Amino acid sequence: MERIAIITARGGSKRIPKKNIRNFCGKPIIAYSIEAAIESGLFSEVMVSTDSEEIAETARRFGARVPFMRSSKNADDYATTADALLEVMERYQEMGRTFSYLCCIYPTAPFVTAEKLRDAMRLMEEHHPSLILPVVAFSYPPQRSYVMDENGCLEFKYEEYSRSRSQDLEKWYHDAGQFYMYDAKRFLQEKGAPQGPIMPIYVSELQVQDIDSEDDFKIAELKYQLMKEKRA
Repeated sequence: MERIAIITARGGSKRIPKKNIRNFCGKPIIAYSIEAAIESGLFSEVMVSTDSEEIAETARRFGARVPFMRSSKNADDYATTADALLEVMERYQEMGRTFSYLCCIYPTAPFVTAEKLRDAMRLMEEHHPSLILPVVAFSYPPQRSYVMDENGCLEFKYEEYSRSRSQDLEKWYHDAGQFYMYDAKRFLQEKGAPQGPIMPIYVSELQVQDIDSEDDFKIAELKYQLMKEKRA
């Protein structure tokens, strides 16, 4: 069974210029995703989908393949990750290659490890869900969140929880924004919108960080150093 890891790394990041290849604790941040995929030993193909020659060159230097460039249609601000993945899978089909499993890894996900990828694949092969993804619990109960009313004042989004104790509320989770493991056939049938069971890989808040600003980048580096120290 062939398996593919696709690292989606378009160019043109506006908030953090060249974010996908920016130095992160000593090497381009995309290198961590590539190396985790290769180290896992799971994939017959580790490739990067990009519209940037500079990203492609960096990707190849760290062991990934870039057999074709991403189309401009799927590299603008309105294209989704699913659009990019579907394009890649269709291009491989044209080349005569099909895959049993597909793993999308984000290029700014230094907390992805080979071990996490192997755990996800083990779950996929044992339970055959439509999708597996890392999730993290919200650090504060979202049931007690506020929204602005028409006068610019705060009000509870969910009034029924306004007097609830935090520890009595159901734990809610959100996507950690690191990787997605799919059954490739179902992914294509469902056109990138999973309709079957979705299974989680639970991760610590210390191993999760959105990187959308300079402060995010610095916090991610601090968390990464803590993760390395714990693993050592």
